[in-house]
Amino acid sequence: MRSRLICLIALLVAGFSGIARAQDKGTLEPRELPPLARPDDPKTPAKELFGRESGPAPLAARTIGFYSRGCLAGGQPLPVNGPAWQVMRLSRNRYWGHPALIAFLERFARKVPTVSHWPGILVGDLSQPRGGPMLTGHASHQIGLDVDIWLTPMPARELTRAEREEMSANNVVRPDRLDVDPSVWTQDHLNVIKAAAQDPQVQRIFVNAAIKKALCRDAKGDRSWLNTVRPYWGHDYHFHVRLVCPPGQAACREQDPVPPGDGCDASLDYWFSDAVLHPRPAPERPKPPLTMAELPAECRMVLNAK
Repeated sequence: MRSRLICLIALLVAGFSGIARAQDKGTLEPRELPPLARPDDPKTPAKELFGRESGPAPLAARTIGFYSRGCLAGGQPLPVNGPAWQVMRLSRNRYWGHPALIAFLERFARKVPTVSHWPGILVGDLSQPRGGPMLTGHASHQIGLDVDIWLTPMPARELTRAEREEMSANNVVRPDRLDVDPSVWTQDHLNVIKAAAQDPQVQRIFVNAAIKKALCRDAKGDRSWLNTVRPYWGHDYHFHVRLVCPPGQAACREQDPVPPGDGCDASLDYWFSDAVLHPRPAPERPKPPLTMAELPAECRMVLNAK
């Protein structure tokens, strides 16, 4: 019988797209979710099914579908401790990814101390063991190719379990949202993001618009890597790295290429408009959760694999 353990954690939802905030706490007391009364009901949200899977599908590693509408076969866990990384919020059980993502993180983490004063990185959410929609938080992170990296250097010691569940990442954005906070933001932040953006497997990096503004202002020399870094709501405490579809993964649906240029033109001004910084309250119309019928057909096989 498949294990159906998952922790119940207090997560807040940020922004307009269900982005899990880096400072949301985990828990030291995981609990078991009750079985679903009608798991085979076509109306059952897919997140209720994938959110109850605590182990990977024992299949060949494959990314299936799109970043926000898919699943992950043969997911691998990122070791919770590495020579230059530590995984945060272990209770979420979201440190699974396609082997390409695990390899990227191990490669990138080792590079960070060579380009900055950081001993390493603190790693937030990757994907669930079988990918798919999550009970809380992200709309994407479904196919094992997305990861959140905290904008906080890894300390030169191993964090305790309590620290991993409860400590907050650094907010590097100024309270008025117009720029980075100079008391927090450093050249090291730029160097770390640049190193990630220069990796050939990275498709996009999402950051707060204030961070993009600072990168545009402070980047020197070759600026081609700025094209990969895109502004998006939230991302005050972490940056979100998205990889390209791995070679030979026919079921993986690639995101459209980023527009040409460094992204430091007038298009960036939109993110500092009053409509974006101070949106008018509007009635909430939450989108209905995805069902299995709305995911690629292969995801049912991933979900049911034993």
